[in-house]
Amino acid sequence: MGKYIQEQPRDFLAVATPGAGKTTFALTLASWLLHHHVVQQITVVAPTEHLKKQWSDAAARIGIKLDPEYSAGPLGREYHGVAVTYAGVGVRPMLHRNRCEQRKTLVILDEIHHAGDSKSWGEACLEAFEPATRRLALTGTPFRSDTNPIPFVTYEEGNDGIRRSAADYTYGYGNALADGVVRPVIFLSYSGNMRWRTKAGDEIEARLGEPMTKDAISQAWRTALDPRGEWMPNVLRAADRRLSEVRKAIPDAGALVIAADQEAARAYAKLIREITGEAATVVLSDDTGASKRIDDFAASDARWMVAVRMVSEGVDVPRLAVGVYATTISTPLFFAQAVGRFVRSRRRGETASVFVPTIPTLLTFANEMEVERDHVLDRPKKDGEDDPYAEEDKLLAEAERQQDEDTGEDDQLSFEALESDAVFDRVLYDGAEFGMQAHAGSEEEQDYLGIPGLLEPDQVQMLLQKRQARQIAHSRKRPDAEADLLELPAERRPVVTHKEMLELRKQLNTLVGAYVHQSGKPHGVIHTELRRVCGGPPSAEATAGQLTERINKVREWATRMK
Repeated sequence: MGKYIQEQPRDFLAVATPGAGKTTFALTLASWLLHHHVVQQITVVAPTEHLKKQWSDAAARIGIKLDPEYSAGPLGREYHGVAVTYAGVGVRPMLHRNRCEQRKTLVILDEIHHAGDSKSWGEACLEAFEPATRRLALTGTPFRSDTNPIPFVTYEEGNDGIRRSAADYTYGYGNALADGVVRPVIFLSYSGNMRWRTKAGDEIEARLGEPMTKDAISQAWRTALDPRGEWMPNVLRAADRRLSEVRKAIPDAGALVIAADQEAARAYAKLIREITGEAATVVLSDDTGASKRIDDFAASDARWMVAVRMVSEGVDVPRLAVGVYATTISTPLFFAQAVGRFVRSRRRGETASVFVPTIPTLLTFANEMEVERDHVLDRPKKDGEDDPYAEEDKLLAEAERQQDEDTGEDDQLSFEALESDAVFDRVLYDGAEFGMQAHAGSEEEQDYLGIPGLLEPDQVQMLLQKRQARQIAHSRKRPDAEADLLELPAERRPVVTHKEMLELRKQLNTLVGAYVHQSGKPHGVIHTELRRVCGGPPSAEATAGQLTERINKVREWATRMK
């Protein structure tokens, strides 16, 4: 507020982590601008129908009346302005332009990265709000996976020649956590064995978190999320136990499952009823009925809600404290928005817990919660390199669809989930990893699920370290014959992406090639010797740890010869 009032800019981009209070800031500023006659009316543009109504309700609480049903014609005298969606502006940009030209207008563009969703939306926003007296852009996630420019955002060129979005004010998750504005997030990751049948009829078995091809990761992930397997019921059971623990300190705490589609959402709701004996609130699409169900859930003390995709963004239910990420969308934007549903703090010491499958990209996002990103307008191109963002662009387009629709995904990756089980894998908190693997329902798992719901951030770290030390001590007392799970602390079991595996193999082959010239021995002889000394299978099947060990061994040999 101080920065804005001092500078009085026409355009202002505020980037603040989900749950930090962007709505409060925007409406306080709107009230100040109206009071000082800088503007005469307000237009709020939001991504969804539900958020449009949410803005109207929030504005009413501080005496600003916004019409969330406005479609055309003159506005009633009792209103200070309107709340509309980006899609609505896209349909009638000239209507909103005329309104801006007739009276001095403040336009609040909520989650402005959505204005870059399609060329038509971006162009409509530019056309509609170009004459506005003031424009306030808000976002919790200013980055996009594509290079569509976002209207009214300034881009500055860095030393590398790449243009990035420049925010006027940034308030990241790290700042908000230090101020007690958001909750610390504990990520509980679950692995397990997956078995599925491919389109070709082959049966494949793999463990979540182990190095795999892109397709295998995708199919193992979908197998885990299949409600007919054991992974999903076990994770929901664990999440419900965590919710019970949290409710000892936060009696009205709620939980949310973010599902991939309507069929899965209904199936998860059925599982929740079987596990808890209580019905879950199911939100299937962003319609008026869904909006009321979200509001009813927010006002109640019911335990569970199941929602599909975009209902996760901007849905303001501050009592949500436990989440289950049960969708295969793997873009940083969607993940940040989804986790944002659980971080809003109502009193100091509340914690949030999010259950995720052991998928490398998700664990990377979880470990980078405090990283602040900007929207990159240009991409560095390397000769002969595939576009590394292509897959993410496709996923983002899917994530930001307004309706639930048949994506045709089943036709592209036709497969049949056969079997799955769940294993507690690790806890991720503040960029660090804790815990050893434990069976679902075991005392070791319960040790982590039973972490108190009210804790200061530093207490969370201390408790997790104690839990891990206790688990390691308990494991050492057990006979080797009972150790059927990987008995290594999480920080020594890195989850590696298929890209990182390719990089490790490439690095090993480069070093072996250099050692060929140095030693005069053939490639095959060196690889065989490495396997004999370090152990393990051929490079193509070796784990990340085995490849790293061989890389270090070759370096050691090369140093000795110098």
